[in-house]
Amino acid sequence: MLQIVNATIHTPGRVIPRGSVVVEGPRIVSVGPSGEVPAAAGATIINAGGMTLVPGFIDLQINGAFGHDFTDAPGSIWRVAEGLPRYGVTAFLPTIITSPLDQVQAGLQVITGGRPQGFRGATPLGVHAEGPFLNQKKKGAHNQQYLRPPMPDAVAGWSPAAGMRLVTMAPELPGALDVIRALASSGVVVSTGHSMATYDQAVAGFDAGARYGTHLFNAMPSLGHRDPGLRCALLSDDRMTVGFIADGVHTHRSIIALVWRMLGPKRMSLVTDAMAALGMPPGTHRLGDYDVIVDATSCRLADGTLAGSILELDQALRNLIDITGCALGEALETMTTTPAKLLGLEGERGRIAPGFAADMVLLSSDLRVQTTIASGEVVYTA
Repeated sequence: MLQIVNATIHTPGRVIPRGSVVVEGPRIVSVGPSGEVPAAAGATIINAGGMTLVPGFIDLQINGAFGHDFTDAPGSIWRVAEGLPRYGVTAFLPTIITSPLDQVQAGLQVITGGRPQGFRGATPLGVHAEGPFLNQKKKGAHNQQYLRPPMPDAVAGWSPAAGMRLVTMAPELPGALDVIRALASSGVVVSTGHSMATYDQAVAGFDAGARYGTHLFNAMPSLGHRDPGLRCALLSDDRMTVGFIADGVHTHRSIIALVWRMLGPKRMSLVTDAMAALGMPPGTHRLGDYDVIVDATSCRLADGTLAGSILELDQALRNLIDITGCALGEALETMTTTPAKLLGLEGERGRIAPGFAADMVLLSSDLRVQTTIASGEVVYTA
C-alpha cells in the first residue's frame, strides 16, 4: 500500500490544493484533501512537499527508444517500457511501421504474452500498426516495398484482445473503407494518415468508422481553400481526434497555437512519434529498415525527410503550455483523458480517482518529472 500526501493534485476537471492519494495494489482507492483522507495503516508514505501530482501520461505513437526500434525488434517493447517513466509515460502504444505482416504479428505476440516476471514500468496497451496500408506518395520514412492494398483478410483477427489497438491507413485506397469497417467493428481504432485523401474521401473514411488522424499535417496533402483535403476534414469534423507532435519541428509554433484554438484538449492527443534515438546521443539510429540521422532537435533520412522524433512527452506538455498559454489542467487532458477516451479506457485510465489505475506523476514547479508511479509502484525517481 502507498499513500501520497501534501500534493497539489491536478486531474482533469479537478484540482485539490493539498491532497492525498491512497493506492492499494495497482489501483487508486482514495483521493481527497489531506484532512479528509485518513492515514492508511502500514502504507509507505510519499510526502510530495507541495509538488504537483498528475495522472500518468499516455503516448499513442512511439516507435522505440533507448536504442531499440519496435519494428526491427518487437521483443524490445518491454525493455523500452521500463525506461519510459522517466518522461512521465505510464502507458503507451508501441508503434510498428510498414513492414511484413509477420513483424506486426510478432508485436502482437509480445503484448499478449503479458508482462515479463519482475517487470516495472509503463504499460503497453496494444500495438499501433502505422501501415502497411499507406499511400506511396506520402510514405515518408516507410519502406515502399512493404506497402500493400488494404484487404480484410490481412487484418483478420486484429482486435484489442489480440493486442491490436490502433491502425493508421490511407482511406482513399481501393478497399480501404471495407477494412476500416472491419477494424472498427472489432474495436480497433482506425486512424487516417500517410494519405492523399481528398476531403470527400476523408469523410467517407470517417463515416466508415475512422476516428483518429495520425500526426496532423505530416504526410498529408496541403490544405487549399478549394481543395481542403484530409487536413481540413480532420480539423472540421467533431468526430475526430488528432495526434499532434508538438516539437516545433514537425509543425511551426504558430500552427500549434492555431490548432489548439480550433480543437482544444478534447480533440488533440499529444504524441511523440519518438524513435530509437530517444534517450540516446545524436548520431545514426534505426527506424524500421532505414538509417536515420539524428541531431539535437530532429531525425531525418539522408534526403532530409523527417523520420520520427526525439521528443519527450513531458517536454511536449511544457511546449504546449509555453506556446498556447493554456492551463496545466487543459494540457494534461491531451495526454491523459483524451487518449484514454479514444481507446475506450476512460473508465480506468487518465484520471486520479478511486478505481482507476494507479498511474501518476509528481512534477516539480517547472513541470519536470520527479517521481513516476505505474501500476501502484514507484518506477522512477529523478
